[in-house]
Amino acid sequence: MSVLSESVVAVTTRLLAQPQTPDPTLPPSTIPDEAVTPGVWGFVAIAFVAVATVLIVVDMTRRVRRTRYRGEVRERIQAERDEATVAAAALDDEELPGDADRRARPVEGDLDDDGDRRRRERDS
Repeated sequence: MSVLSESVVAVTTRLLAQPQTPDPTLPPSTIPDEAVTPGVWGFVAIAFVAVATVLIVVDMTRRVRRTRYRGEVRERIQAERDEATVAAAALDDEELPGDADRRARPVEGDLDDDGDRRRRERDS
């Protein structure tokens, strides 16, 4: 260690080794301990803070639970939609009786490749 660091350690050790003495500038307390208590208003303030804290925690718990339930319901609905989409795709792949007739008939509002609906209506 260097000379500077040794001197810093020595000074710090001497300062910490000194006994703690009370500050002689402060006069001894003349106020009785009963007069220093928070009293009724202090109790009312702390009780109000405690009740408000409990109410806020209960409200927060309800909101978090409601948000979690909404997320679960959304996931369930999305899963049902996905299942319905898969089922509809499976049905589209199957040839059902009468599908050929439905494909041959024009559906109202459909457009030809050219976008000319009138021509199809004229022909039929």
